[in-house]
Amino acid sequence: MSIQNVTVAGGGVLGSQIAFQSAFCGFNVKIWLRSESSIERAQPKIDRLNDIYLQTLEAMKTNPLAYCRGFTDKKKLSDEEIDQLKANVCKAYENIDMTTSYKEAAEDADLIIEAIAEDPQQKIPFYEQLAKYMPEKTILVTNSSTLLPSTFAKYTGRPEKYLALHFANEIWKNNTAEVMGHSQTDEKYYEEVAQFAQDINMVPLRLKKEQPGYILNSMLVPFLSAAEALYATDVADPETIDLTWKLATGAPAGPFAILDVVGLTTAYNIVMMNPEVNNPESVHAKIAAKLKEKIDAGKTGVNAGEGFYKYD
Repeated sequence: MSIQNVTVAGGGVLGSQIAFQSAFCGFNVKIWLRSESSIERAQPKIDRLNDIYLQTLEAMKTNPLAYCRGFTDKKKLSDEEIDQLKANVCKAYENIDMTTSYKEAAEDADLIIEAIAEDPQQKIPFYEQLAKYMPEKTILVTNSSTLLPSTFAKYTGRPEKYLALHFANEIWKNNTAEVMGHSQTDEKYYEEVAQFAQDINMVPLRLKKEQPGYILNSMLVPFLSAAEALYATDVADPETIDLTWKLATGAPAGPFAILDVVGLTTAYNIVMMNPEVNNPESVHAKIAAKLKEKIDAGKTGVNAGEGFYKYD
């Protein structure tokens, strides 16, 4: 099957990026959202991505360091070639549809990418409802950060066509797509998903078996958790922790700047899945409280204009 029609379920930090990148690469894209208010929250993210793509491409005309792998694998482009990519951005922006209808989201979909909250109690009802409307052809993948596809396969109605496809944040620059099946995933659909990842200018990274957190988050989540623990137990403030990491390693960003990109809601959902969070004296409970304080203040990260840092 040739994938042409793509639906992304969820318009959060990564859902909006996956949708925009897919549309930029020529796919027909819909975004499914729970409510009209969700659409109102998703639209500014699409607006922001449109600006980022256009501004970055324009910068590539004079600054080779502006190059992003998610735009093209060709590093040296003429101004005319860059203008064509900019035209693709404008077309993508105009052609992304948003809907709150399961039927509209699923009826023509060749591929549905689930990118809703990192919470089994939200994912399971979503899959059960979606299963009523998906045509036989539809492949279903999850972009879950830490949860295993085998946990949800039985709720999808198509375990053989269900697997994980996990993206890194800022996918136009960090163009990785981790492909992870489960025991019932048919190899045919695994390879179709890997090909789709390549078709949207990602590098498909094939996992041989299920792993919570895939490759990337198996390394990233413990790193971020260690930084959160230092902050939550009042060892140091976020700015000092980030500065320590950057000065000592040469890294361009520290853990709290990374958390702002990931989104504090996602970070909160991940820590809330740890059973230790129910012990108010545990470090996990303290991390959750710190993150919840930020979230309640509307400081959820880059897309909100402020998280641990402020953004233009």
